[in-house]
Amino acid sequence: MVSPNSPHPSGSEDVDRLFLPWKNDAPLAARMRPRTLREYVGQQHILGPGKLLRRAIEADRVSSILLWGPPGSGKTTLARVIAGATRTHFETLNAVLAGVKDIREVVARAQERLRQPEEIFEKPQRTTLFVDEVHRFNKAQQDALLPHVENGTLIFIGATTENPYFEVIKALVSRSRIFELRHLNGEDLEEIIQSTLEDTERGFGKRKVKIEAKAREHLIDVSGGDARNLLNALELAVETTPPDDQGHIFIDRQVAEESIQRRALLYDKDGDAHYDTISAFIKSLRGSDVDAALFWLAKMIRAGEDPRFIVRRLVIFASEDVGMADQQALSIATAAAQAVEFVGLPECQWNLAHAVIYLASARKSNSAIGYFDALRDLEKQGIDEVPDPLKDASRDREGLGHGVGYKYPHAYREHWVAQQYLPDQLQGAEYYHPSDQGYEGPIRERIEELRSKQQEGLSLERRLEDLKSGRERRRQSQIQIYGPSRIRFREKLLDKARLKPQHQVLDLGKPQGLLAWGALERVPLGKVQVVVDDSIASEALHEMAAEENVDKLLNPIVGSSSEVSLEDEFVDVVLSVGCFYDQENRETIFEEVKRLLKPGGLWCGHEPFMGEGRTLSEDVDLRELDKKTQKKIRSAEKAISEDPSDPRFALNEDGLKALLEDWGEVEEIERSLESVKLKVTPELIVQWFSTSKKESADGKRSFEERLREHLSLDEIALYRQIVESQLLGKEIHRPRHGAFFLVRKR
Repeated sequence: MVSPNSPHPSGSEDVDRLFLPWKNDAPLAARMRPRTLREYVGQQHILGPGKLLRRAIEADRVSSILLWGPPGSGKTTLARVIAGATRTHFETLNAVLAGVKDIREVVARAQERLRQPEEIFEKPQRTTLFVDEVHRFNKAQQDALLPHVENGTLIFIGATTENPYFEVIKALVSRSRIFELRHLNGEDLEEIIQSTLEDTERGFGKRKVKIEAKAREHLIDVSGGDARNLLNALELAVETTPPDDQGHIFIDRQVAEESIQRRALLYDKDGDAHYDTISAFIKSLRGSDVDAALFWLAKMIRAGEDPRFIVRRLVIFASEDVGMADQQALSIATAAAQAVEFVGLPECQWNLAHAVIYLASARKSNSAIGYFDALRDLEKQGIDEVPDPLKDASRDREGLGHGVGYKYPHAYREHWVAQQYLPDQLQGAEYYHPSDQGYEGPIRERIEELRSKQQEGLSLERRLEDLKSGRERRRQSQIQIYGPSRIRFREKLLDKARLKPQHQVLDLGKPQGLLAWGALERVPLGKVQVVVDDSIASEALHEMAAEENVDKLLNPIVGSSSEVSLEDEFVDVVLSVGCFYDQENRETIFEEVKRLLKPGGLWCGHEPFMGEGRTLSEDVDLRELDKKTQKKIRSAEKAISEDPSDPRFALNEDGLKALLEDWGEVEEIERSLESVKLKVTPELIVQWFSTSKKESADGKRSFEERLREHLSLDEIALYRQIVESQLLGKEIHRPRHGAFFLVRKR
């Protein structure tokens, strides 16, 4: 075993002098360094009875370890104790002075000892290498140690004041057990003072030194848990205080204060103390403890921390921890940052304290953390494609469709519209979770309202997409039902209606369903109510709407416009076709539309001018009949089309304009003329030449009934025979005259 009082056989010129025998002129801290575990004071959490490190030292089974702790906590002293207890050969290096060459020399000697013949040693002697301030080694130097620690050539003991998890390479950390040493407490320091005063060999036991209780307290308090700092102060006090006549050296509070005038703060700008202090500072701010925040601010300024570093953390804190709860917090913090640059120390301490007090006492919200949730989703899912409507439309709109479909919010009510802004994969994701603190409370209510409306609106849009996906199929189906000319007619009418996405629309239902489906695709955020004749038609529309997933947008109403009931608001637009046939019901229709339309609402429709149409006799060759009968038939049809008592034939452009001007402000009347292909079927001939109102086209007098006012039954029968023989199964072209109109409610 190597004795601590004899020269250490390391063979290195850089051997730490702490392992050489002390001399009488050595500093007190060096002379009083413990030599055994019995003399070692403090660190009971790792050296107390039964603790792992103590058992290892006593059994001489110490493996590679890292001793991490603040200055003066006993790291090097503990290494000295291990050196005195081990049977291994003990070598030391100081990382400040040593290099790779020194490491290689130590390794070479260690390998030589392992090769010594067994007659010299009972077994090959292993080597323990102590490296003081190991964090001073660079990566290459630490790498030079690694293989020899790994293969057992060296037992490694490192001492560091820095966090080894950051300052020592991971491979070396993983092969060593880390023991953290702490500041010595008051009892430990009191014990060190007492043993120093009593030790006659190395301390002041041969002198008559008396220390006043308050002087002891001051030395212990100001030393900051650092035994070296304490012993240096004690030595200065004793050596500079002359003895009295009896040879007593009396240390009072004043002498103690002069010997250790200012507490040495444990603080370095790159080490644990720096990060621990700023951590305590931020946590005090976050916990709204103004007093603690000011204390940790004072410590950092007192230790020489750069105020710009502190104020940068305040600016971050203002958004991270105060955030939307107090919207002035960031302004205060950035103003403090400007003041630090403008004023500088020492006066900027006022500005820092001002900002700290404000931020600590402010309401707190960390809702800005939602950004990092979004960042995590971005990194996890790798979504970076911008939806086409949100892309820049100034460059690629025509070629690639960029920007197409974007809804300009200012064009909508309350300057807001439901619209997809997130990528498809993230629809429904919520990153911002506002608190109920301070200014953020009302914001939370608005965000919740907007999210609800957004979800509802996007749900409607998705249903509309479903609607659009079946548009061509429905179009073909409707073409079969109404014919292509009717579909073109519908689109022209809807173009004139000035429909907006959020409009509430009422379709008066003639012909049933034609206008409703077209309007539905133009008001995805609104609703279409359509008047139908009976429950069968209503159920058919309901079923079709459910199949298309737009049943919430389309509402069939059985009966008439008088049965339309709106709970919250009036409709924006009323649509109609041929509503003025029945002169008896015109006034009722006008009243109901006025009741249902909101002020300034629009009524858009079309009315046919039946009296300007083509007569049936113009499509057949009447030369089979005598000239008298031919003339009577043509005269009869002309009389029917010019009958002023029949509203279907009496209405013309002037009459329509007069009716609408009495009701509201006419904005447009546009004549229309379309050529309609009409296939003559047996059913159609029955409608023309029927005396039953049920079989007529509109439930009123049939064509034949009107003919009877001018022709005999025989003449009508001859006319029907000619129509059937010449037109049955054929298509005839019928010109349809009329006018589109747009009128605004006063």
